[in-house]
Amino acid sequence: MSVARITEIKASSKKSFDDAIKKGVKRASKTLKNIRSAWVQDQEVSVNKSGGISEYRVLLKVTFVLKD
Repeated sequence: MSVARITEIKASSKKSFDDAIKKGVKRASKTLKNIRSAWVQDQEVSVNKSGGISEYRVLLKVTFVLKD
């Protein structure tokens, strides 16, 4: 029997939501072992004074299996 844990990761990118997701998963994999999945719980953007998007942010739920 396996036991899994879920942790939340918030990541950001100046390019896109897709890039923020990739950065978040890549960073999580440096610390967490046995990552099995990740899903986006929330997305948001930071808006600058001129009304443009300055940053894309995602809140990820990352699932990983604990070692026996």
